[in-house]
Amino acid sequence: MDLSSYTTEQLNQLKKDIDTEIQGRRKEDAKKAQQEMKQVAERYGFTLNDLVAGQPAKTRAKSKVRFQHPTDASKTWSGRGRKPVWIKDWEAEGRPLDELRID
Repeated sequence: MDLSSYTTEQLNQLKKDIDTEIQGRRKEDAKKAQQEMKQVAERYGFTLNDLVAGQPAKTRAKSKVRFQHPTDASKTWSGRGRKPVWIKDWEAEGRPLDELRID
């Protein structure tokens, strides 16, 4: 296609028309794909949502609490990951971590 005879304005309009057409076709293609996937899912006894949602993510078991603040029982730490601020403060006072151990 030779576009050299088009003006800039005509080319911009052509571009807009092409973009609009592409968007419309993508929507149609998405609908067709969804219908096909639904048919395949139903053939195997599933809904499309069953297949799209997949299996629930596995969750990790919560780590056992190994350290607890002596005056605030809500402050706990498993000993894994970064040390909480209250543990750092405790150690900064020169106190041993073992004093907080509960296991």
